[in-house]
Amino acid sequence: MIKKAEILKSNPPANFFRKKVVGGKKIIVGMSGGLDSSISLLLLKKQGWQPIGVSLKLPVWKDKKNLSRENACCKKEAVDIAKSICKKLNVPFYILDAEKDFKKEVVDYFISEVKNNRTPNPCVICNRHLKFKKLFEFAKKMKANFVATGHYAKLRFNPKTKKYELLMAKDKHKDQTYYLSFLPQKWLKKIIFPLSDYLKDEVYQLAKKEGFDFFFARKQSQDFCFAAGESLACFLQEEIGKKSGLITDAKGKKLGIHNGLHFYTIGQRKGLKLPDGPYFVKGFDISKNILIVTKNQKEIIQKEIILSPFHFISGELPKKKIELMAKVRYQQSLNKAAIFPPKKGKLKIIFKKAQRAVTPGQFCIFYLPSKASAKEGKGKVCLGGGVIN
Repeated sequence: MIKKAEILKSNPPANFFRKKVVGGKKIIVGMSGGLDSSISLLLLKKQGWQPIGVSLKLPVWKDKKNLSRENACCKKEAVDIAKSICKKLNVPFYILDAEKDFKKEVVDYFISEVKNNRTPNPCVICNRHLKFKKLFEFAKKMKANFVATGHYAKLRFNPKTKKYELLMAKDKHKDQTYYLSFLPQKWLKKIIFPLSDYLKDEVYQLAKKEGFDFFFARKQSQDFCFAAGESLACFLQEEIGKKSGLITDAKGKKLGIHNGLHFYTIGQRKGLKLPDGPYFVKGFDISKNILIVTKNQKEIIQKEIILSPFHFISGELPKKKIELMAKVRYQQSLNKAAIFPPKKGKLKIIFKKAQRAVTPGQFCIFYLPSKASAKEGKGKVCLGGGVIN
């Protein structure tokens, strides 16, 4: 078993214990059936909380082509694992049917964006409009004050601004603030992220000590859980169909044929199947159904981006130019940029260095250096983000 000293070795954020004292013991824990949510439940249990495990029953694309399902959080296997973990730790467990709402809030959004030749990010939308919403609704029903998940992120109360701040986790490689950047203040003050000060390797060590070794053999899911991996193209073909058109360069020279603009995204190289490449997707002529490509990667970079809609975690809009760091996709490193006061529902951000393959529909997320004390740990505060137009 894990000793208390081992659990506390990473110095949890100051408000971790303050929330526990003032908010009571009962807490709802979102259980995906994966390693991170399972260890989060374990840590909370050992800290004296009274956790209640909750899994969301989510839909999957029911088609024989949908083969990449071995670790989907919406698969029955994952729910069964979550249930077994809760049973092992003597924790109550519930399953919430969220299939209908997931299709409405996430799947319909995904299809709509792709139809409009935009690249969606279902995880950001799911966290904001489905996952946490369902967990908080259940928490209210169970008279629990807090909700916890296995996300890698930190939360901190700023006594000067009287606002809760979202900070990058200790494990910068696993940090998930990008996907949590649209959460509102009213939720942040009631959320616990038990893994905020743990490295992924430390989480694996805890799992090994507790006898959760079976997680080691399970591949961590990274895709759109409804239709993952190679099956996604098949799903889009069934939902949207094929619409063949020309592939040309910027001057209009014919290079090949595509099966539908919705199968491509800005900067894409794979799947073009053009000779004398490599070529990269530069843009779309939607009215003529033409896919425009280029060999020159300098043609797919830009500094200035317009974001709409956008969200600020503090709930307050900037009234002047702000120098900060930002990124236009999850795996990207942060780059220097500046945002300006929004006008007519649009927010302008200008990067110091031009960004490659800025993709409409994706999210641009921005950060400021943390002014936290050395005791709390340094990091970057996520201010919010916006959808790239």
